[in-house]
Amino acid sequence: MLNIGHRGAAGEAPENTLASFLLAIKQGATAIELDVHVSADGEIVVCHDATIDRTTDSRGAIADLTVEQLKQADAGRWFNKAFTNERIPLLGEVFDAMPVDFPINVEIKSNKHPQVVQKLIALMQNKARTNSVIVSSFGYEVLYALKRAEPEIRIGLLYDKPIDYRALAEWNKVKLYSLHPHYKLVNHDYAKDVIAQGYMLYPWTIDNEVRMKELIENQVSGIITNFPGRLNQLLVASDQ
Repeated sequence: MLNIGHRGAAGEAPENTLASFLLAIKQGATAIELDVHVSADGEIVVCHDATIDRTTDSRGAIADLTVEQLKQADAGRWFNKAFTNERIPLLGEVFDAMPVDFPINVEIKSNKHPQVVQKLIALMQNKARTNSVIVSSFGYEVLYALKRAEPEIRIGLLYDKPIDYRALAEWNKVKLYSLHPHYKLVNHDYAKDVIAQGYMLYPWTIDNEVRMKELIENQVSGIITNFPGRLNQLLVASDQ
C-alpha cells in the first residue's frame, strides 16, 4: 500500500516545496502527490493554486509570471520562519531530487491542453519518468489527450462525486490506471469493486487516524495524506 504525501508533508511543511517532499520521504512516504501549472515562459511549475498569492510572499498568476520571477518569491516563510527562502520548484527539479523509480502523482491544474500535454510528455521522457509517474486531474479531457499522445503514460481520474468510471474509459477509448476519489466515497464494497476491475485506488485526503485505519482495512492501493508520518506508523503496525 502506497503512503502518498499530499503536496509532500503539507501538514508539517510548506506545501509543494522540495522541503515538503523530502520531509515526506523522511517520514515514510513511499510516493508523493503534487500539482502543476505552466509559467509564462512555458515551464511546468509545482504549485496548487493558479496564483502564488496564498503560498508565497508575492502575488500574481503563474501563467503571467516567468520562472525567474517565480523564483524570487519565498514559498516557505508563510508556513514557518524555519522554511524561509524555500522556493517554488519546477517539476523537473522535483524529478531530479527523487530516485527515478520513486512514484510521483502529478495533478494537472492547467486547462491549456496542448501546451501542458506536450511539455509534460517531453519532460517525463527526458527524465525517464514514464513508468514512475501517475498523472491525475479533475479535467478529464487533458488526461485523455495525454494518453492518446503517449499511450505509455498512466492516468488517473480525480473526483469528489460518484462517477461511472468504466463508462468514461469505454466512451473515450482510453485505459485508466487509477481512480482518485474523495475518501468519503470509499467503503469496503467500493474498494473491492474498483480493485476487482483492475484499477489502483488512491483516495484523498485523509489525515484522521480512524479513517486511515478503515481504508487500510479496506485494502485500498494507497492513501493520500498531509501527514505521511502518521500514516506510516499505522501501516507499520498493520504490516501493510
